[in-house]
Amino acid sequence: MVGGEADTGLKAGFAEIEITPPVGTHKIGWLRDIVSTEILSPLYARVAILRTASVEVALVQLDTLFIAWPEVASIRAAVERSWGFPGRNVMVAATHNHAGPAVTHAGDVPKDEDYARFLVSQVIEAFGQALNALVDAEVGYGRSFEWKVAHNRRVVMRDGTVHTHGTFDDPEALCLEGPIDPEVAVIAVRDRDHNPLGLIVNYACHPTHHGGDTSIDAGYPGVLAGRLRQSGWPVTLFVNGASGNVHTADPAAGGKSLSAESVGTILAHDVQVALEGTTYSDALDLGAASTTIELPYRRPTHAETTGELEGAQRFIDPAIYERRIPALLQKMTVRGAHRAEVQVLAIGDLVIVSVPGELFVEYGLQIKKAAHPACALVATCANGRVGYVPTLAAFPRGGYETTFGPSSMLAPEAGERLVETAAALVRRLR
Repeated sequence: MVGGEADTGLKAGFAEIEITPPVGTHKIGWLRDIVSTEILSPLYARVAILRTASVEVALVQLDTLFIAWPEVASIRAAVERSWGFPGRNVMVAATHNHAGPAVTHAGDVPKDEDYARFLVSQVIEAFGQALNALVDAEVGYGRSFEWKVAHNRRVVMRDGTVHTHGTFDDPEALCLEGPIDPEVAVIAVRDRDHNPLGLIVNYACHPTHHGGDTSIDAGYPGVLAGRLRQSGWPVTLFVNGASGNVHTADPAAGGKSLSAESVGTILAHDVQVALEGTTYSDALDLGAASTTIELPYRRPTHAETTGELEGAQRFIDPAIYERRIPALLQKMTVRGAHRAEVQVLAIGDLVIVSVPGELFVEYGLQIKKAAHPACALVATCANGRVGYVPTLAAFPRGGYETTFGPSSMLAPEAGERLVETAAALVRRLR
């Protein structure tokens, strides 16, 4: 691992700070412009820092839909300037919460620049609190499996196309296109007296509750953190896995979904199961590595830009696509490719691998296999935003995630490039 021989004297610090926007804030999660009228639950930024004598790494988790690259760069620069912490070793991941503020442009919703500045300032304050909270610590790892919460939301029809959020009530429905990732992975950190400091929980599932109404809410990741706080864990960072095609809506139950309260409660129980019998160590190597690659844009046909391609599925309001696609095409022409950072943080035999988009679950499973014998946690919607990253096989079938537009603009080979890059970084650290 980076850092040479095994380090001793592991230290850890956790902190959380509220980032709830005021009522009246424009929401991001449904492409159309929605103005919030109530706060159902607070939003938080959470920070976990691990340090040895030679290496220090940090994970920042945000109860937001995305985190845009300018804010990631601002956070990293500020922690270096304010706290002397190596910004390159900081991973910033959003839970993909649909019921939060407009941290970036999405559909008809413009980015809330004032909120973005507020968010960065709060993260920097919480980072300082986590540094001040550093104590001698030990780390444990556990996992369990959850089958009741997440479902692959892409239903293959008899004609070979896919309906995202299709159901088996439809006589033309044939089968699900792909799997889920049932693993609930848990990194637990406690002090040397065995007092809990914090958790990092990884699971792959879209948190879209309250995305389409006027409420601000943290969704099931917020419920999860609250339940675990009640059980003695003061800070829980939720890291969303490869959930681009995975959702709480069950196609076999007519699209019904468990509530955010139910999902958070179930996952909290799964975390407790994962922690049973966990062994802890205070002598771990830490490491960090990242690289930035250029992902090719799609070369859309006329049928793609007009939404007439077989299998195309424009959600919410097709007019949003019509309004946004001309500017998107111009941006793609000017940029030529989309820059994307892939980052890996290593904690002993664990690695946290980040990808800046909505990665399909098949790719997340590939990363986990490629990381063996290390255990990998896959963090998506991290260190920027590139939109959906479907598999090569998904594109000919269509469905929402492959339909050309602001949320799906990358070439089909982009996912393979991200997975290959992630695997190479893991090998480099090991």
